[in-house]
Amino acid sequence: MTRKNWTREETIVAFDLYCKLPFGKIHHSHPEIIKLAQLIDREPSAVAMKMLNLASHDPEQQKRGIKGLQHGSKLEGLIWAEFQNDWESLAYESEAILARIKNEDIAFVANIDLHNLPAGKDKHSLVKQRIGQSFFRSAVLNAYECRCCITGIAIDSLLVASHIKPWKLSDEKTERTNPTNGLCLNALHDKAFDQGLISINKRFEIMVSKELKQDKNDEKTKEWIVSFEGKKIVTPHKFLPDRRFIEYHNDVVFRF
Repeated sequence: MTRKNWTREETIVAFDLYCKLPFGKIHHSHPEIIKLAQLIDREPSAVAMKMLNLASHDPEQQKRGIKGLQHGSKLEGLIWAEFQNDWESLAYESEAILARIKNEDIAFVANIDLHNLPAGKDKHSLVKQRIGQSFFRSAVLNAYECRCCITGIAIDSLLVASHIKPWKLSDEKTERTNPTNGLCLNALHDKAFDQGLISINKRFEIMVSKELKQDKNDEKTKEWIVSFEGKKIVTPHKFLPDRRFIEYHNDVVFRF
């Protein structure tokens, strides 16, 4: 039987799923891989291999010696290059492709409620933004295997995909939905990070503001936040925090 070549659309949805799964769970028996395989009429093993081939273009996986098939498709590298600085478009195009395959509205497929549309927002812009936000959360949390990178807390409802460079100050195309602009934090440390009370340096070590180290602060503050000073965060297997974003947080947000 002749193997059919992978299309651009198939490669895009495989890349999107690669971003949303922990690297160690990319295998043919994963439910999300099986579901995608059924949608695009491929074997789950073929989808898993395509995702691993895409991983071979990931700079962090390259450092770990991850290699795809020796004669992998050039399309994988082209797709990676096209979207590595436009993650929102990757997320939107993937959802649009899945919507066409299912013959359903993209808002329904992406589970977006369009009731009470905010004033001044058109449907397309809102859908694209919401899809991008959902992609960012999923990509960041799964890069850290759904564990807070400071405390190790693994309760999904308490975890936040925290922007290193604040969302409102980030470039809409290259930064807002860029997973390397994210940390997986629990809600308390996310708030402290957002307020500049904690940060990380370029060695991924935790820094704590002098405000929290004052004697007047209670013991729980010292135990839950101050005690982590100088310790390294747990770094992800993909989407390592970009040092440009760390530098921005250090210079603009962090309250030394």
